[in-house]
Amino acid sequence: MKSELHVPSDLKFLSIVESWLLGCLQIQLGETVDWSRLSSRLRLALVEAYSNVVRHAHKDQPNAPVLIRLELKDQDIALEVWDRGDGFDMSTYFPPNPMDKQEGGYGWLIMHRLMDKVEYQLQSDGGNCLKLEVTLSELGK
Repeated sequence: MKSELHVPSDLKFLSIVESWLLGCLQIQLGETVDWSRLSSRLRLALVEAYSNVVRHAHKDQPNAPVLIRLELKDQDIALEVWDRGDGFDMSTYFPPNPMDKQEGGYGWLIMHRLMDKVEYQLQSDGGNCLKLEVTLSELGK
């Protein structure tokens, strides 16, 4: 199953983004998975990715759309979040240290803890792509 959503760069659309993701997966997966656990993990990862695009990548271009792609293949879920911003140089990222009371930088850390694979491609096919993957069997069906 594949699906995609084009959504404005506005946090007012966050509930639509969440509903789309969870609705697509619930239709396909039904009761074959621990739905509360799966939905919590995926919602948090997607909310972090989408809000980062809105607040950072598209902060100077609020009319730029965000493209979100979902693919469910066997036991694998892949999410792609595409933006049209300048991109983020991952070589400048350093994981936050809670003792330093750092305000930002936790999103990348959160996504890595929730997902099996996190990749960021800068300026790929005319945009930047954050790809998040998780295997259902890893979630303890």
